[in-house]
Amino acid sequence: MNTYILLLRGINVGGRNSLPMRELVDLLEALECRNVKTYIQSGNVVFQSGKGAPSLAKQISADVKKRCGFEPHTLLLHFQEFEGAIAANPFREAESDPKDLHFGFLASVPPNPDLRKLDALKAKSERFQLIDKVFYLYAPDGVGRSKLAASSERLLGVTMTDRNWRTVCKIRDMAEALDQ
Repeated sequence: MNTYILLLRGINVGGRNSLPMRELVDLLEALECRNVKTYIQSGNVVFQSGKGAPSLAKQISADVKKRCGFEPHTLLLHFQEFEGAIAANPFREAESDPKDLHFGFLASVPPNPDLRKLDALKAKSERFQLIDKVFYLYAPDGVGRSKLAASSERLLGVTMTDRNWRTVCKIRDMAEALDQ
């Protein structure tokens, strides 16, 4: 059995794209996923399945659309991929600021990211680095006010879903508990 991390983007935000976590758990269990655990209401799930990631991700998106009427961006990672993203974090010193350190998980490696424009947008206090399919951002003045954060997906040219360090750690802990 594979341990997976499911990151859904754009659900339960501002009263739109409502997907109660209990309904998501039921949906995943109907797809023969086991030991399904969710964290907060924004689409963070860990579970185990014997199915392959690409077909399972498509199935999850299709089932959400059928049940709820919208199709969220669905990113499904093997636990090892998620651990690799954590291990590659270039801003270890920022781990003590869990709301200021962000991991932007990308759908694929950006073929032509505009790193110069990203660099031009960053505030003096901000730092970023793109490593494979993760856009790391340290924004000590807050992501909500960051021009870099607001433009990163467009300038990377790849769909992205963002999680702060606190959420990344919680998801890792949940997946580790399943993987034992």
